[in-house]
Amino acid sequence: MKLYDTYIVPALIRFVCSNKRFTEMRQALLPHASGNVLEIGIGSGLNLPFYNQATVKRIFALEPSDQLRKNAMSMVEKINIPVELSAHGAEAIPLEKQSMDTIVSTFTLCSITDIEQALREMRRVLKTDGTLMFCEHGRAPENHIQRWQDRINPYWKKLAGGCNINRDIHALIKQAGFSINESHSEYMQGPKTFSYIYKGIARPD
Repeated sequence: MKLYDTYIVPALIRFVCSNKRFTEMRQALLPHASGNVLEIGIGSGLNLPFYNQATVKRIFALEPSDQLRKNAMSMVEKINIPVELSAHGAEAIPLEKQSMDTIVSTFTLCSITDIEQALREMRRVLKTDGTLMFCEHGRAPENHIQRWQDRINPYWKKLAGGCNINRDIHALIKQAGFSINESHSEYMQGPKTFSYIYKGIARPD
């Protein structure tokens, strides 16, 4: 199982998250980031090409996976923005209070073990006038789809590196002390159990 989690899961994550629709969502979201940016779960660095190099000063990126951090290095070398990679998880962000202008989370909140603590940490390090930009998959709005998500989730987590398909992203963000100022939700192409997407911008209350 260690071999699977170390090598197979990172490869699957990179494959899935680099598909055309995911790339289009990154292209739409990332140019709006500015200042000092905290990226939650940089993965293999798929977001990096889409940051605006004229407005982003530096990027502090969390990624607990050794393999994904290694993969991200090739992307870091291709952009003209200083990037610091950290092995810390989002539950204990090694940054000062209110030190970040923008926090970016794309397809990451599903797999953080203690999501409530992680979001509280994001709230702590974000400036009072900062923005949390998110694009995540999670809990569908229809009851019958939710029931299937709840049934499948325990098995899916084991196969997909801790990914949860039934988290209510909007509710979790609000509970952590954010107001959602812009949002859009939709189903991507594919089984509805896995494909409900939350996109938006939130700010500290």
